[in-house]
Amino acid sequence: MRIVSIRETTASMRSDIRNAVIDFSQMTASVVAIVTDVVRAGKPVIGYGFSSNGRYAAGGILRERFIPRILDADPASLLDEHDLLDPHHVWGVMMTGEKPGGHGERSVAAGVIDMALWDAVAKAEGQPLYRLLAQRYGNGAPPDDAWVYAAGGYYQPGKGVEALQDEMRAYLDIGYDTVKMKIGGAPLYEDLRRIEAAIAVTGSGVSLAVDANGRFDLDEALAYGEAMAPYGLCWYEEAGDPLDYALQAELAGHYAPPLATGENLFSVHDARNLVRYGGMRPDRDVLQFDPALSYGLVEYLRTIEMLESSGWSRRQCVPHGGHLFALHIAAGIGLGGNESYPGVFQPFGGFPDGVQPEGGRVRLPDIPGIGYELKSGLYALLRGLTE
Repeated sequence: MRIVSIRETTASMRSDIRNAVIDFSQMTASVVAIVTDVVRAGKPVIGYGFSSNGRYAAGGILRERFIPRILDADPASLLDEHDLLDPHHVWGVMMTGEKPGGHGERSVAAGVIDMALWDAVAKAEGQPLYRLLAQRYGNGAPPDDAWVYAAGGYYQPGKGVEALQDEMRAYLDIGYDTVKMKIGGAPLYEDLRRIEAAIAVTGSGVSLAVDANGRFDLDEALAYGEAMAPYGLCWYEEAGDPLDYALQAELAGHYAPPLATGENLFSVHDARNLVRYGGMRPDRDVLQFDPALSYGLVEYLRTIEMLESSGWSRRQCVPHGGHLFALHIAAGIGLGGNESYPGVFQPFGGFPDGVQPEGGRVRLPDIPGIGYELKSGLYALLRGLTE
């Protein structure tokens, strides 16, 4: 198996939504197609990858460093013992000459390539990615579905409490059993009113998670925690800056219900610091590292190994991102579930056309690879790279 070419472009992910920190009016994503010399069903195997939401496109790193390094490498050095592309070997080539730390957008660029590689390898093997991952890194017998929750509840112009309730109700009607909304973009009293309105729809706090997107300082984080504790929420997410482990630890000492964080930590080293110094509790808290943002599945597997050696179950991992790549990872290696964006970040988020969750769980695509070909809007964008 050889790489024939790697195509890259920047795509728009613009929206009028905002969270407590940023709006998405200028959001972009990097998109990559890796064309190989393997032929299946009369067509060359092409692996597709893209960057997850919340970070901007990393085209410069892809064009100037990662893609040239891969194409200039000895093709045999990129292969495993079965003559297939080995994402672990390719990862090593990409990172040649890169200093440790300072991850920034570099981890995003690596994640885009990594996603495309796993898509290509699974297609060459003729298997859905989650089954391939289960054989290599799981128990060998994965479920064909996974738990998902609906992430929404963004701040938007003219969006009041009734519109928020309509949105949450629509997610439940679709087939989700848990929803998430944003906080921190309004005063505390107003956010509490929004939370109570959402709970009136979900029926209990355990079906509602809230996300502050790193907006709060310690005093604000504690004030929100004290006010929200009686609701018994599913989790309270990313109260402070993702690297402020002291804030997270202090919050955990005061807020007994589950906390969640990790979507803006991009390496096994950051994840290790979180579980060492962030006060995170393995019996209840949720880790949200997004493989597409954090150097890909290759690094995510290292993170899982570190977590398990530190007393954590991989079931406490529920990746951020809402993309099919993370959904396959969740099912294939036995994570707790995956985020989902039923209403935003299209065409990248969500499931294959016509697929909806039932009872909070969604079925995995039953075609080789990740299954982007079953999302018509997304596939039109992806195949444009090679046509």
